[in-house]
Amino acid sequence: MGPVIEQEKVVLVTGAANGIGAAVAELAITRSHRVVLSDVDEVAVLDRARSLGPRAAACVLDIRSSEGWARAFEAAEAAFGGVDVLVNNAGITHTGVARDLRPQQHRDIVEVNLLGTITGVCTALERMTAQGHGHIINVCSMTSFLPLPGYATYCATKYGLRAFHHSVAIEERNGPLDFTIIHPPSTRTGMLDQEMADPSCAISFAERSYAPQEIARAVVDAIVTKPVEVVFPPLAGRVQRVAGVFPRLMRRVIPIAEARGRRQRERLLPQPGTDR
Repeated sequence: MGPVIEQEKVVLVTGAANGIGAAVAELAITRSHRVVLSDVDEVAVLDRARSLGPRAAACVLDIRSSEGWARAFEAAEAAFGGVDVLVNNAGITHTGVARDLRPQQHRDIVEVNLLGTITGVCTALERMTAQGHGHIINVCSMTSFLPLPGYATYCATKYGLRAFHHSVAIEERNGPLDFTIIHPPSTRTGMLDQEMADPSCAISFAERSYAPQEIARAVVDAIVTKPVEVVFPPLAGRVQRVAGVFPRLMRRVIPIAEARGRRQRERLLPQPGTDR
């Protein structure tokens, strides 16, 4: 028997053309929700929505644009009558150590991962409060607890997103909205492929990666259970969250994890003379 669904919801998912967002959309529809998929890649998101059938609709959305956010909510209202749940999933990274990234690459990461998500949350606050209900689910990252080499600006945006999320949830504690933040670890998406190509991101391979469907399960479960915060994996994630409080400990432990990740990455790379 599958999970019990309280009632059908209309779910707006960002970054839904591929990866975690696509997995969230598919699972939500399987569980009888209706989903508006949004993504900056218009062709890919339209194709993805068509593949999911009549309970799916799609719109193009660059989450950096406040006008784009307004259009996305309007598209959801036109298709299904409004948004009950916003899943803020879209994000990017540019691989490399901080000194090697161009200023525009640092800005790209901040503008998408932090400012874009903030814009979406603020749009949802206004519209969901007006309708008297709503649930904002921000897909963040375990890097919001642990700063990692090769991810300095990415980690900064995730630290910032977690602080923003919880601050807003406290501000809105007497309102009609629910707030959940979910922290995936390394996940097998296009971003992980990007990291595989860059030795500076070796720490991503220190622990096992997760399939997007595993993260999607936590996101879609949260529509019903409405947890405040979810870490991955459940036990090790809690340990990492605590470890992130102690800078001296991090400076000792993270280089060890990075060395382990470097060895694991070398094992995963195609070997000369093979087709893998």
